[in-house]
Amino acid sequence: MAVDNKFTATDLKEMQKWSLEHKIGVTQTRICEFANHYDNQVFVAFSGGKDSTVLLDLARRCVPDIPAVFIDTGLEYPEVKEFVKSHENVEIIRPKKTFRQVIEEFGYPIVSKKIAGYVATAKRNPDSARAKFLSGEYDSKIFGFGDGKWNFLVDAPFKISDYCCDVMKKQPNHHYSKETGRYPILGTLASESIARRNEWMRSGCNLFDSKKPTSKPLSFWTDNDIFEYIKRYDVPYCSLYGDIVKDKKGNWTTTGINRTGCIFCGFGCHREKCPNRFQQLKETHPKIWEYCMKDWDEGGLGMREVLEYINVPVE
Repeated sequence: MAVDNKFTATDLKEMQKWSLEHKIGVTQTRICEFANHYDNQVFVAFSGGKDSTVLLDLARRCVPDIPAVFIDTGLEYPEVKEFVKSHENVEIIRPKKTFRQVIEEFGYPIVSKKIAGYVATAKRNPDSARAKFLSGEYDSKIFGFGDGKWNFLVDAPFKISDYCCDVMKKQPNHHYSKETGRYPILGTLASESIARRNEWMRSGCNLFDSKKPTSKPLSFWTDNDIFEYIKRYDVPYCSLYGDIVKDKKGNWTTTGINRTGCIFCGFGCHREKCPNRFQQLKETHPKIWEYCMKDWDEGGLGMREVLEYINVPVE
């Protein structure tokens, strides 16, 4: 069955070429549409990262008293928490489980959400379609793999799962929305993953016709847009990024770390050049790095074994 998309990949590429002024105008229009539709019963999901920082600034230009919600997962850099606390009207909520509990019950988040989910299924059911896609028995360009590259993870001596984000972020957000009657505005970009691009193509920025209405008004922005907005409008941002400067090609970049997401997340780390996120963590936050790499039986997260298993250097 063909998917009835609202937009195409070509549409996205064209929108990503728009000027920053045009993007600001369209994004604020989407925010206002969403807020008006729900009588301002909305909130900004504020992680303290660059994208949600820009989103919060844009949203409060439209709805000055809009609340921000920060999920304290225990996986954030200390600097991120301090930055979040420097903002007014921010409510801090927490997930029901710790990261260690999620690992113990479901498994480690490594490689990608798709691969981790397929591995988890294949471990439970070796005869499943997902197991056959993973092994290469079923090949499909649609699923983005099928050459058996990651099939060795089925025999890994530890659990692997894509469930971490659901437990640590999505469930607390959904619970807050249900309890307060407010609907979320998220600072995700379609360029971040194929899944987010496809979601935007299907629904656009504002998803009204859903059990979980959501707005993603930055979807057609790029990282370069985010940094340019911060510089142009002098928006305060987390110190972990360092200075925002232009590289030799004229693109905006940072002198500090380039991501402030969950510290221990393993999604995508196998693609990073050295120093990767864990090597950087050792330099910037050695005590946190030690806890991350410490053996599970000794009270740590045991991630040295996991990362070395997929050939990701940790120091």
